[in-house]
Amino acid sequence: MADKLNDLLGRLGKGPRGMGTGLKLLAMAGAAAYGISQSMYTVDGGHRAIIFSRIGGIQSDIYSEGLHFRVPWFQYPVIYDIRARPRKITSPTGSKDLQMVNISLRVLSRPISSSIPIIHQTLGLDFDEKVLPSIINEVLKSVVAKFNAAQLITMRQEVSLMIRRDLTQRAEDFNIILDDVSITELSFGREYTSAVESKQVAQQEAQRASFVVERARQERQQKIVQAEGEAEAATLLGKALTLNPGYLKLRKIKAAVNIGKTISQAQNRVYLGADTLMLNINDSAFDANTTKLKPSK
Repeated sequence: MADKLNDLLGRLGKGPRGMGTGLKLLAMAGAAAYGISQSMYTVDGGHRAIIFSRIGGIQSDIYSEGLHFRVPWFQYPVIYDIRARPRKITSPTGSKDLQMVNISLRVLSRPISSSIPIIHQTLGLDFDEKVLPSIINEVLKSVVAKFNAAQLITMRQEVSLMIRRDLTQRAEDFNIILDDVSITELSFGREYTSAVESKQVAQQEAQRASFVVERARQERQQKIVQAEGEAEAATLLGKALTLNPGYLKLRKIKAAVNIGKTISQAQNRVYLGADTLMLNINDSAFDANTTKLKPSK
């Protein structure tokens, strides 16, 4: 680059003297501007930068957001995104009772900003691609093997907490922070699913049969109680009529009152004789049957 610049300046010097001086100054100003622009770099928000030197390799200094300077050609920045990024991984594994389980895990991961130089030296910019799939599969197989298939459903919260704890500790070995770990999907093999559905159907049928038996027993008991109540009522009514024949007349009077109240509240007008519908309470025949029920002395 320096040879090209000297050659350009030499060519410009062969022209008119005043013009050559101006072009030299212009070329020097352009070269200075280019050098300054190449010596500056910007780190955006949520990122960190480290410097790679052609002489000393990766430097230990970490640069935060803002404008920074470097030596052109000898140094260049390597910028890392330190914001949490989501990742979903599905892993088929086996439970304690040898059932196949498909678990989908969603994690939010980010690098430890103070360890970026080590991460770059050992893993590189695609550190999450190299680390997360392997450690997630490892932890899932280790945790799921401790539970039966049914326990994975009933104890899902405990399983999730155990996976999060073990996976967080494992990721720290690679200078990675996991902000969140959650189970998004939990499914079983076709054979186990069919067996569970058959068991649920059998349980529902058993519950339905038990309900039918219980309802029949309650209906039978209800009829027995109702019959006993009607028999007792008939016995009491017979005793009341035998001891006091006027009780029947009182019942007739109440019936006549109810009939008259119903007719009076109806929208249609009804004309009845005094000797119908128990309304003939002043007729001597009204008490005829009552008199017959008087006990003999």
